[in-house]
Amino acid sequence: MSAFEKPQIITHIQKGLNYTVFDCKWVPCSAKFVTMGNFARGTGVIQLYEIQQGDLKLLREIEKAKPIKCGTFGATSLQQRYLATGDFAGNLHIWNLEAPEIPVYSVQGHKEIINTIDGVGGLGIGEGAPEIVTGSRDGTVKVWDPRQKDDPVANMEPVQGENKRDCWTVAFGSAYNQEERVVCAGYDNGDIKLFDLRNMSLRWEANIKNGVCSLEFDRKDISMNKLVATSLEGKFHVFDMRTQHPTKGFASVSEKAHKSTVWQVRHLPQSRELFLTAGGAGSLHLWKYEYPIQRSKKDSEGVEMGVAGSVSLLQNVTLSTQPISSLDWSPDKRGLCICSSFDQMVRVLIVTKLNKI
Repeated sequence: MSAFEKPQIITHIQKGLNYTVFDCKWVPCSAKFVTMGNFARGTGVIQLYEIQQGDLKLLREIEKAKPIKCGTFGATSLQQRYLATGDFAGNLHIWNLEAPEIPVYSVQGHKEIINTIDGVGGLGIGEGAPEIVTGSRDGTVKVWDPRQKDDPVANMEPVQGENKRDCWTVAFGSAYNQEERVVCAGYDNGDIKLFDLRNMSLRWEANIKNGVCSLEFDRKDISMNKLVATSLEGKFHVFDMRTQHPTKGFASVSEKAHKSTVWQVRHLPQSRELFLTAGGAGSLHLWKYEYPIQRSKKDSEGVEMGVAGSVSLLQNVTLSTQPISSLDWSPDKRGLCICSSFDQMVRVLIVTKLNKI
């Protein structure tokens, strides 16, 4: 691919914020997005922005008692577009951004900070009930149905006597019909655990030797296809989730992506073979996954096992001297994305020529 054909990552708008921003998410079917974080005085903040004529207009600022770590629109309908957030005190809240004074749903979900959150079953993405999964420093991963008050519908916690590991990332997947659904969780010691919510069982586990910073399936609403896991030491791993071998698990390929921690991975909604990784040194890398000629083969005993593909770097850019803390593609406009970084900046980016890859 020549330099003229390569995609380019262009900063369209950037804005400095007066607080530490931990997460940012597009508001579905709009030119709006939210940023979440905490003020220096120790309170939480949600800001709602709209892109207007090449600039950002602040539509609403909501201050809350506790710093806000993460958020998702994944379990809401397109009509409501409610934002679910996890905060430093372990609270799960769901907010109507039009009337944000009192949450429409609230539960003390965890004993410690909620590090990570994901949603499925809303926005027309994924079959089945609208559900939210939260992962916490207290070592538990919990699944919530906003229609059910107080208690989680599933609680994945360490067995008695097992060390509690800090859960850093969670992701829903395989929600392609009313019955099937999985949750994948990544922990500070490199553990990855795949929970089957239909059978309420641990389906698979692996360890990638370094803390798991981010996990994402390439699509939530199909039978499991690929899973990307990023880690502290600059590596990411792509697992082929189609074929599970009874002893070897899922085939994977790993890549040394950044010189420092890979904080985030996000797949392009319109093309699941393309994904961005965000690094601790303020860089973004755009990757393409290539499938092998055959995705499975038989081992020496005739048992099916997966075959990993390969990844190639399409483009990279350094945006900041500080880690990029969050990243989100627009679900509506191909190549449009936002990211936040620990230099208290939010950036709107345009990635060009993605339709030519």
